[in-house]
Amino acid sequence: MKKLLMLVLSFATLNMFAADLNLWKNSTLNKIKEKGELRVGMEPGYMPFEMKDKKGNIIGYDVDMAREMAKQMGVKLTLVPTAWDGIIAGLITDKYDIIMSGMTITQQRNLEVNFSDPYIVVGQTVLLRNSLASTIKSAKDLDKPEYTIVTKLGVTGEIATRKFFKKAKIVTFETESDATSEVLNGKADAMVYDQPYNVVFMSDKGKDKLVHLDTSLTYEPLGFAIRKGDPDFLNWLNNFIRQSKEDKVVGFSDELYNKWLVDTSWLQRVQ
Repeated sequence: MKKLLMLVLSFATLNMFAADLNLWKNSTLNKIKEKGELRVGMEPGYMPFEMKDKKGNIIGYDVDMAREMAKQMGVKLTLVPTAWDGIIAGLITDKYDIIMSGMTITQQRNLEVNFSDPYIVVGQTVLLRNSLASTIKSAKDLDKPEYTIVTKLGVTGEIATRKFFKKAKIVTFETESDATSEVLNGKADAMVYDQPYNVVFMSDKGKDKLVHLDTSLTYEPLGFAIRKGDPDFLNWLNNFIRQSKEDKVVGFSDELYNKWLVDTSWLQRVQ
């Protein structure tokens, strides 16, 4: 009886080992190592996380982190520019290995993809027409039928706008630049969008033309998105984030934060 029990346990152990081996073989992380290439999907239009410079190169906060990630893996980095409305579909169909594009972790998106731990937290804030500065003291003052609020289609800014402004007129645009142009041109009263983008915009095109209501409407952690069913890759990413934060390396250092989110001298490269 004991011999039979030992045989059964040995067989079960071998099956578990084979299952684990097969899981690792099919892991995105293992495939990245085998190919020697990390493919990163991103939409290069979200300042300061990813955008194109005058030479057509993609630069930004997320790009620097992707470079560090590829370096830690010992592979080359390939950036895959992708339209936002198809970025999750591109990941699912294996056009790239990971999304690093300032993506907010939401429960709805989590139904389609898995997220790493947050690497930075942002929120939605409001850019306001100068002429309304004396009238509008906080975001809630905009929730009236006479006001038009714009935002980008299909992002958390749209979700927040529709959540907090039930009475105002809401108009969405394909890009954040089109939305901000509406406010600059006086065709809209305010824009709701991610705080980092709004801060950068106010240091450049919005300076002396708009007012930034910088109290965040939301709590929005940003994470890296990967395909479901890949615990090995997710484990590696979370360890990468955790170790990077503790070591204060690129992506989590004050130097990089200041480079993209405080100092705006890089704007000269993209204008």
